[in-house]
Amino acid sequence: MIDCALYLASQSPRRRRLLHQLGVRFDCLDAAVDETPRTGETARELVARLALAKACAGRAKALQPLPVLGADTEVVLDGEVLGKPGDAAGAALMLARLSGRGHDVMSAVALVTADAESVLISASRVRFRRLARTEIDRYCRSGEPLGKAGAYAIQGLAAAFIEHLEGSYSGVVGLPLFETAQLLHRAGIAIGGSEK
Repeated sequence: MIDCALYLASQSPRRRRLLHQLGVRFDCLDAAVDETPRTGETARELVARLALAKACAGRAKALQPLPVLGADTEVVLDGEVLGKPGDAAGAALMLARLSGRGHDVMSAVALVTADAESVLISASRVRFRRLARTEIDRYCRSGEPLGKAGAYAIQGLAAAFIEHLEGSYSGVVGLPLFETAQLLHRAGIAIGGSEK
């Protein structure tokens, strides 16, 4: 029997580390969903839908009737959701667009229980300093941008690119802890306990 309070519908090591910070015992589930944006869907609607879809997909795979937490994060530049780059060339193009500019990061967290579904959204504003082409190329060669929304990881090498952050650092990483703690509290799940 799994000794946990909930499931995290994610295999992301970043989200696991962040959830551990709240001191909640949890287990992870793989909850892959189609992340294609719908026509006319805003970034806010997209992250809310995907976070909830991941939590619901995780609940369908859960071995125990425990709450399931899902999350989604997107980088938005001039109203356009950038998504994740398919390769290093795509990452370089995204980073060049972000260079010297501000962008938004939307991060949603959803909690699905036996009798309720809840979603909260964190919105942050991030500004990159100007990046030289050599910096972009070097960063892309590191492999870090691949699989990351907007082609960067604020908790990794790209931290040196961030000139200003207004909002939630954990939300930009991928799991907004303030909103997560609110959802857990509402569901009666204590935070601050021992880690699994």
